[in-house]
Amino acid sequence: MAELSEQQEQDLGETKQARRSRSGFWFGVIILLIIIGLAGAGFYLFTQLRDEQKGLGGEVKGEMSKQIADYQSQLVAIQSQLATIEANVAGKDTHFNKTLADFSQLHNEKLESTRKELNDAIARIQRQLGKTRGDWLIADAEYLLSVANERLHLIGDVNTTREALEAADQRLRESGDAGTFKVREQIAREIAVIKSITVPDIVGIYASIQTLQDQVDKLVLFLPYTGKSLTKPVEEKKQPDETTEDQGLLDSAMDQLEGLVTIRHTEHEVKEILTPEEAQFIREQLRVKLEMVKISLVQHNEALFQSSLADAKKWTAQHFAKNSDVNNFIAELDRFNNIKIHSQFPDISSSLKMLRDITKLRIETDKAMQPAETVVPAETTNPVESIKPAEAINPPETVAPAEAVPATQ
Repeated sequence: MAELSEQQEQDLGETKQARRSRSGFWFGVIILLIIIGLAGAGFYLFTQLRDEQKGLGGEVKGEMSKQIADYQSQLVAIQSQLATIEANVAGKDTHFNKTLADFSQLHNEKLESTRKELNDAIARIQRQLGKTRGDWLIADAEYLLSVANERLHLIGDVNTTREALEAADQRLRESGDAGTFKVREQIAREIAVIKSITVPDIVGIYASIQTLQDQVDKLVLFLPYTGKSLTKPVEEKKQPDETTEDQGLLDSAMDQLEGLVTIRHTEHEVKEILTPEEAQFIREQLRVKLEMVKISLVQHNEALFQSSLADAKKWTAQHFAKNSDVNNFIAELDRFNNIKIHSQFPDISSSLKMLRDITKLRIETDKAMQPAETVVPAETTNPVESIKPAEAINPPETVAPAEAVPATQ
């Protein structure tokens, strides 16, 4: 029994050991499978991670390459802009250099022109300083003759013209230049012509027309018009007697009617009664026509002056009654109509033209004096001495003596 029990215990122990070894084997297999599964899962995760890294690397490379291409295109655009700017700067530099050269040339031209004008002015001043008193008197006479022509033909000032001609003649007389004799003869003729001109009294005519304007309100219109001022009625006398009271009232009524009604005979047919405005318009219209007469008088417009006078005369005869005032008014207009306010002035420019060509007159004078000057004593050996009188008369800048020397030789 004991052996059976021991045998059973041994069998049980072996069975337990076999079970333990078998369970350990399966446990190891399970552990190994787990390890293999973990390794496979790790390898798979590693492969996925590597693939993801490769995809991310490709995207990054593509983005980087794209950005690099954009940067390259921007650099190309910047380089083209820089090239354009350089071309513009070069063009502006060329334009600036050209403008500077043109300005320098223009400045040089202006400087040369100014230098030339200055030299001419200096030469002119030197010539002026070299003139004699006779030359200055002749220049003054030329200015006076030009003033006379301007005053006569531009303004019609006959008195100032005559005075300027007389002053020019006096200057030529004081110069003592023999070449001005013909000029003085022409000035004398022009003075005689100027003295024969009749100058109308413009100021007096203007004042007379102004007086006619003031008399317009006194002229009587031949058409009746309303709005006349009433005459003061005669004060009614008190009648002590009651029997004559009606007669006094009748007399006072007649006196008042005399202030309202005026009986006048006229040759014109009365077709209407004028309003006060129409009557005032007729008078103002006559004043306007007289104002036109004054304007044409001041402007020396002969045609407008005559037409304005005729218009004013026609208006007066058409709208105003014929009485002594109107007849005197029209007679005054007729008197103005006979006045010539602008005469045809003569031409007095001949003396000025002759004086401006004084060199030619001096040469002619020298030629006329040569026969008398060639008859000299035999002792005269220098032929230049024969022209000393001409040199004393002519200014230093004239060429008359130089022309006279070959003639004497």
